[in-house]
Amino acid sequence: MDTKKQTDIALLLLRLAFGGAMIYGHGWGKLMRLFSDEPIKFFNFMGLGPEISLGLATFAEVGCALLLMLGLFTRWATIPLIITMLVAVFLRHSGDPFGQMEKAILYLITYICLLITGAGWYSLDAQVRNRG
Repeated sequence: MDTKKQTDIALLLLRLAFGGAMIYGHGWGKLMRLFSDEPIKFFNFMGLGPEISLGLATFAEVGCALLLMLGLFTRWATIPLIITMLVAVFLRHSGDPFGQMEKAILYLITYICLLITGAGWYSLDAQVRNRG
């Protein structure tokens, strides 16, 4: 197997693992909170209010993570995810022990790498690009 194919398989695995984990472990719960009757208690990013902050985080953690898994608009989809993880690391968890921000750091690094590399061959981006 050549290195290009190995890289494309590795990118697919990263997209599926980190996109799926983001949806399942973080985004789905936030999505359910948006539609519940409970009052929203969430980190108030830049004074936008907890409702808008929760909506933005949910958009990134569900919508953009799904696009990432599909490999559709991959580089664009990583930008809200990167911003969300930057907020998590440097604002929400600032001053917390490393163990509490470690997951957000790993997501952040992975999303930055996917922004740099793109989705790879096994993605809708590549299939659309190769049809034209």
